[in-house]
Amino acid sequence: MTAISHKQNPILQVALDFENLHRALQVASEAVKGGVDWLEAGTPLIKGEGLQCVRELKKRFPDKVVVADMKTMDTGRFEVEIATKAGAQIVIILATADDSTIKEAVEAGRNYGAQIMADLINVDNMVSRAIELERLGVDYICVHVGIDQQMRGMKAENVIKQVSEVVHAPIAAAGGINSENAPTLVEAGAQIVIVGGAVTKAENAEEATRTLKQAILTRKPVATKLYKKYGEEEIFKVFKMCSTPNISDAMHRRGEMKGIHPVAPGLKMVGRAVTVRTYPGDWAKPVESIDIGGKGDVIVIEAGGHGPAVWGELASWSCRIQGIEGVVIDGAIRDVEDIREMGFPAFSRLISPTAGEPKGFGEINVEITCGEVKVKPGDYIIGDDNGIVVVPKESGVEVANRSIDVREKENRVREEIKRGSTLSKVQKLKQWEKVIG
Repeated sequence: MTAISHKQNPILQVALDFENLHRALQVASEAVKGGVDWLEAGTPLIKGEGLQCVRELKKRFPDKVVVADMKTMDTGRFEVEIATKAGAQIVIILATADDSTIKEAVEAGRNYGAQIMADLINVDNMVSRAIELERLGVDYICVHVGIDQQMRGMKAENVIKQVSEVVHAPIAAAGGINSENAPTLVEAGAQIVIVGGAVTKAENAEEATRTLKQAILTRKPVATKLYKKYGEEEIFKVFKMCSTPNISDAMHRRGEMKGIHPVAPGLKMVGRAVTVRTYPGDWAKPVESIDIGGKGDVIVIEAGGHGPAVWGELASWSCRIQGIEGVVIDGAIRDVEDIREMGFPAFSRLISPTAGEPKGFGEINVEITCGEVKVKPGDYIIGDDNGIVVVPKESGVEVANRSIDVREKENRVREEIKRGSTLSKVQKLKQWEKVIG
């Protein structure tokens, strides 16, 4: 095949970043119906299933260009050779590889009839490296913001225009692309739009592909509520969209407060921690903290895990007037009927009818331990019927983006189950059980 012309319509490439081939083939089938141009065997798929996945994609979809994302860093000739023999027409290598590896990959591509795409992921100066890559003979240059980088808020738009101005090779764009931002990337100079989650996480991949194709051909954004990456100013919105199980999964099953339960079921709470350390039953500092907190805050109280109660209805009403989102107590609460009636999010280890005394021992806005989890002032506190999760304030953007990613991936799995499968079959759990010994 010959490299695409600058005058051709933009190409839509779908990255099939699954660990299981059967799921990749199902999404590929839907994407083909939706008008996808190129099918990419993603790196996770190649690692999980081997190059048999490339053979199967070429066998099932012989009219489509099959791309193998080898992410080659060494042995350029060998890896291009085996990918091409498996059926790949384009092989992706890493731009950070040594020049000798790039040259070997290019030469092997010429020998075996494949083209080479160099991926600029994690390159410090993408513009200068792009010039070098073109000199080394690569066919395509990919401006790529990786998934882990996307989670921290990085974007590719600004680099694509700079790269497209200094090279003649067609430019591919990858990383966090959806139907809203794809036209912007095309306008910036991208001739190949590589999409992952906006198709692979879609309940209907055919429809999602068709929408993306329309967006890049017409250069007109198509609004979507999904497959976005969010910044600091949108963290509250994202955490409100996600469940605490989503967030726990995103944090590798960490952050859960142990033994802390909702007092009023059915309420969601998201806020920044105002921390309180007090002695069991001493409600002076918990109540004083309300005057320090404000809109969007959550009072988090370390009270020794014992009664008497350090919180009740009147403190909850004080929070409601101040705009405080809720309270979390590693200790005891009372007046729960009234708190439920007012719909105030309260989470506690214990319920007790007996109040303590306001003696004034303790501190406000210091690091505490609540539910066996360290909590610092300003950390994100998310609560729902499943419990409480704490997100360190310095990780807010990344965890929010990873949480929405978990939620969206579950949407696709749920759809596959509804079509007649089961969770173990979708995930091929037996195949991926840990090998012991």
